[in-house]
Amino acid sequence: MRSDFATARQLLEKAQQHLQGRDAASRQLNEAVELLVEAVLTAEHTAPKGEVVMFPQRRSGAR
Repeated sequence: MRSDFATARQLLEKAQQHLQGRDAASRQLNEAVELLVEAVLTAEHTAPKGEVVMFPQRRSGAR
C-alpha cells in the first residue's frame, strides 16, 4: 500500500486551522504541525512517480 501524501498534507493543514489559539501550547503545536506539513511535502515531491517500462525498439529496415 502506498502512502497518500496529498491527503496527509490536507489533514495536517486542517489540523493547523484548528490550532489558532494564542496560548503557548497552541503556538507550539501549530509549529510542530508545520514541520510535519513540510516533511510530507518533501516526501510527496521526492517519491518515485511510477515505473518506466521500456518497449522493444524496431530494427531499422524491418516492417
